[in-house]
Amino acid sequence: MKLINIGFGNMVSAARLIAIVTPDSAPMKRIIQEARDRDKLIDATLGRRTRAVLIMDSDHVVLSSILPETVAARLQGSPVLPEDEAVEN
Repeated sequence: MKLINIGFGNMVSAARLIAIVTPDSAPMKRIIQEARDRDKLIDATLGRRTRAVLIMDSDHVVLSSILPETVAARLQGSPVLPEDEAVEN
């Protein structure tokens, strides 16, 4: 099982990940609110700004404070960009 670091030492299973999207659009805000109402929201931002929303096949929605491009790069095994590490700290 491959795990992806989504920031601050939090991990998600790569096999269970369906989509990585930005949280800015109205439909994504609605998905986040619906997941919160159903107790299916996992907030891994540690109080920081949400920059990526991860949709899982288990109907869970995971919030991350790192950019979607960074999560995708980690999924593909690419090295982490230095500016993304600064966001996490």
